[in-house]
Amino acid sequence: MINAIEVDTLKDTKEFSICTLVTNLQEYQEMLESFQNAGFHKDNSEFLYIDNSQENKYDAYEGLNYFLNKANGTYIILCHQDILLEFDDITVLRERIKEIDTLDKDWAILANAGYNDFNTISLRITDPREGERNLGQFPSKVESVDENFILVKNSANLTLSHSIGGFHLYGTDLAFLAKIIGYNTYVIDFHILHKSAGNADESFYTNKERFIQKYQQVLSWKMVRTPVTPLFISNITLLNKLCNKKLCYSLKKRWDKIIEFSKK
Repeated sequence: MINAIEVDTLKDTKEFSICTLVTNLQEYQEMLESFQNAGFHKDNSEFLYIDNSQENKYDAYEGLNYFLNKANGTYIILCHQDILLEFDDITVLRERIKEIDTLDKDWAILANAGYNDFNTISLRITDPREGERNLGQFPSKVESVDENFILVKNSANLTLSHSIGGFHLYGTDLAFLAKIIGYNTYVIDFHILHKSAGNADESFYTNKERFIQKYQQVLSWKMVRTPVTPLFISNITLLNKLCNKKLCYSLKKRWDKIIEFSKK
């Protein structure tokens, strides 16, 4: 007889999984010590890393997907090796998670920096370029997030794109994909020291181009027919309403027949 396990009885083994791509082991050790001082320890957290200090075994999309697949924590923290928890601690983070749980049961991602629309930023960070910054409202639902600190709800089963690669824009990719499957992303008031102000080098713009190429295919206008119904999909609500009427489907079928006949 096979011993099966009822899925509802499965439990996460830790509260947090702290996951990091590491290129500088000493800097990573400083990060770990700051987490320990902030209340993250072996009883409530697991610390997972990928050692890229000698060579890039994984890029960010590959490595973080590996973390998202393997981590056992209720909450998965994807973070840079150059952050320090010098301000807020695990108690504050738990309070912020509880606040979001009350506000929106469909959240999947929490971060400390992101944009809601083109001009609206929410940001809680200290970095060497601007010092301490406290901008916008908290919590704030956003469309994109910075990558220095991203908390993911494990039960959302999120993943990053396979077709982009590199080390940039994965926070925005994760937020996009979460939204597509019905989850929301928020910036919370969780103050972190980030020792870097970012680096938009040549590889960043290569990543940006691949990101745009991927999503222009995914989000382009499309008409598809299922076994039950045809669908016209665009990013314009009014156009969707008009083009999903029976008359439009009928015109589309007639137009296709005309095109087919003209090729004979």
